[in-house]
Amino acid sequence: MQTESPITREQVVGGRAISGRLVACGLLSVAVASLALAVPPLRGVAAQLTHLSPGWIAAAIALELASCVGFVVIFRLFFDRVPGPLARQIAWVEQGSGALLPGGGVGALAIGAWFLRRSGMSMRVIVDRSSALFFLTSAINVAALVGGGLWLAFAGGRLDDVVRTAIPIAGGLTATAAVLAIPYLIRRFRQRYWPAWLVDVSAGIVRARRSLRRPDWRLAGALAYLGCDIAALGAAIAATGRPLGVAPLTLGYLLGYLANLVPIPGGFGVLEGGLAGALIAYGTPATQAAAAVILYHAIAFWIPTLGGVAAYALLRRRLHDVDAAACADDHRPHRDARSSATEPVLVRAPCVLPANSGGD
Repeated sequence: MQTESPITREQVVGGRAISGRLVACGLLSVAVASLALAVPPLRGVAAQLTHLSPGWIAAAIALELASCVGFVVIFRLFFDRVPGPLARQIAWVEQGSGALLPGGGVGALAIGAWFLRRSGMSMRVIVDRSSALFFLTSAINVAALVGGGLWLAFAGGRLDDVVRTAIPIAGGLTATAAVLAIPYLIRRFRQRYWPAWLVDVSAGIVRARRSLRRPDWRLAGALAYLGCDIAALGAAIAATGRPLGVAPLTLGYLLGYLANLVPIPGGFGVLEGGLAGALIAYGTPATQAAAAVILYHAIAFWIPTLGGVAAYALLRRRLHDVDAAACADDHRPHRDARSSATEPVLVRAPCVLPANSGGD
């Protein structure tokens, strides 16, 4: 009897959804470029984009690649039990999903969790370790925000600039206190009923804090993930004209990225507005800021997206091979008991045979 390849409906729909997202984001990219060319006040931006420095563009691309590699490294710190090639592919898929999907991080975590679940990891462990990864990278962001504010206030001589220095510092410290309070409250009031997801998130916060107390070389990945991405924006600014200082660049990057909370595919339009506005507030000329942000976003979007799509294709092939082998094994007349000694890397989906296979 012949059997068909067990490609699930979810895999087909998932492939079509990713293709649709890519097309939509490509059209949005064209729309942003067309807007810069068509609207008279923005023609200065278009003119600036035609006089970019190739060397700084190459540097921005290299730095963005380094940022992506940094995420893969820090991902392996928390998911070290997952085989290396599989973990690296899932890390790239999460980055591509974060670039493609509205809301970025939440959708990326959900897609990564699905693949991790297929690898045999329990949902509780996934939530615990994903939370730890999220809170560790967020802690690096907050530290950079507070450090940038302090640097600008003292080294930059702007102690009286409350809006651009004190507010970011206060916001970062408040967010840190709120996150660290979660495990404390759960331990302090154990008799209360706490939702299971909040308990798992609390465990992730504790794990992230513990990882900082036990230094590991992979922690450098978290620094590279953020630092190289900020440097890529700095290279894009330098490619369009005058470079920006480290402190205002860091603050402009972190505050500008808050616009990405608006659920727009790829963040097109909203991220440009947020980053450009923040950079202008920290001293970048308006035309240069707009041109630099368009260049940066093109690099920061397409590099993780294309890497994520390639990793997704490899994961689909891996899933297909595991499911096909397991399906054939299920319907083998005389199954060898020794064949169950080795477990597949991924847990297979239920095998479904066609209703009419076309004969024996």
